[in-house]
Amino acid sequence: MSAMAETKQSGLMEKIVALCKRRGFIFQSSEIYGGINGFWDYGPAGAELKRNIKDAWWNDVVRSRTDVVGIDGTIITHPRVWEASGHTTAFTDPMVDCRACKKRYRADQLSGETGKALVVEMGSAAEKTVKLPKGIACPACGSKDLTEPRPFNLMFKTYIGPVEEESSVSYLRPETAQIIFAQFQNVLSVSRQKLPFGIAQIGKAFRNEINPRNFTFRSREFEQMELEFFVKPGTDAKWHEYWVKERLKWYESIGLPKDKLSVYNYKKDELAHYASACVDVMFEFPFGVQELEGIASRGDFDLSQHQKFSGKSMEYFDDEAKERYIPHVVEPSAGVDRIALALLCAAYDEETVTGENGKTETRVVMRFAPRVAPVKVAVFPLLRNKPPLVEKAREIFKLLQPQFTTEWDDRGNIGKRYRYQDEQGTPWCVTIDFETLGEKGSELKDTVTLRDRDTMKQDRVKIDELVPLISAKLRNSPR
Repeated sequence: MSAMAETKQSGLMEKIVALCKRRGFIFQSSEIYGGINGFWDYGPAGAELKRNIKDAWWNDVVRSRTDVVGIDGTIITHPRVWEASGHTTAFTDPMVDCRACKKRYRADQLSGETGKALVVEMGSAAEKTVKLPKGIACPACGSKDLTEPRPFNLMFKTYIGPVEEESSVSYLRPETAQIIFAQFQNVLSVSRQKLPFGIAQIGKAFRNEINPRNFTFRSREFEQMELEFFVKPGTDAKWHEYWVKERLKWYESIGLPKDKLSVYNYKKDELAHYASACVDVMFEFPFGVQELEGIASRGDFDLSQHQKFSGKSMEYFDDEAKERYIPHVVEPSAGVDRIALALLCAAYDEETVTGENGKTETRVVMRFAPRVAPVKVAVFPLLRNKPPLVEKAREIFKLLQPQFTTEWDDRGNIGKRYRYQDEQGTPWCVTIDFETLGEKGSELKDTVTLRDRDTMKQDRVKIDELVPLISAKLRNSPR
């Protein structure tokens, strides 16, 4: 990328970050105390956006299928869960310190290479070492006086009970997947599912990242949407290919442009020792092409480990084949916060329009797919100091509110209200004016103005047609 292109992309990211605060999508956590690095709070618009992402995933991955069920596991589990999964010994990033300015980095961030390319196997997972290429300098001060990379465990440690001692150590979960594996037999017995079937979960995870960066992309607290799809050994490749295709279609369905999506197929030497295949779904952010979701074919590693460490059987009895085996698993694992950021980046647009005063101005508009837009409809009385208009507008607001996420807005002039809703990404605005009341001709009585966000076109619509019309637009809008 040229220097000019990098500057433009950097400027775009700055605009998106500013809009996120200005319009209540994302705030720095604990901002009044100076903030806390790697943690973010979602404001009113951001909370709705995240909820819509999770609802879309749950509806499409769980409720619309007969072969997937859901669970909601705890954030803190028995520490043996993380011993069995390997997280207590192998869940590390290589950490490097600059001796001159005391800045701290991940080794792969300094080298520009993937962590996998830097890792030199030295036996067990706990004995992995990392070497930096020669000549690497600190990005902050330029010094080449750097420490050798050393492993840093990413799990947040906590204690269960009143005494902080080794026997009470536990961890905030670094992923949601292991809870699914630990509950495999319970879910199998109550759900009456047969292979192939999946168990899904949405929830918070925590990773003590060495250097959180790129706004919300790499955070220390985040949400995951994970599916563990259990299959008969030998069918792994077929199901892995199936889920890669399904997940790509899903990203397009929530409004991410096809030309900004891509996949990265792991090479054999990049795969985890237990995996037979892994594909990352990538998105072109302003700061580069980065991962949204990993889809891994994990074999029977996880269930076998939990069977070994717990002493409890994780076998499945196949009625048709009359045999027992430990199922293999295909795991699509997506980050809610990364998807939200991708949607914000994809939706952001600026265009030159003619304002009410006849002068040209820049319109900032968030072109969310209606399915994920935080607010679907905004309702305006033309003037806030005219009681009949306000009363009628309230009546229409109450009509729409049970059907759609609806916002009341009577601040400022109508043009400013449109601009506010454009920046929030609201697909449709309903304005109640004097024609609605029949004051300027009976033929327009009980009609309102329905304004489209993307085209800015305004149509007169009968009040009793509003709900079915917006429902149809929402259902048929390009995703």
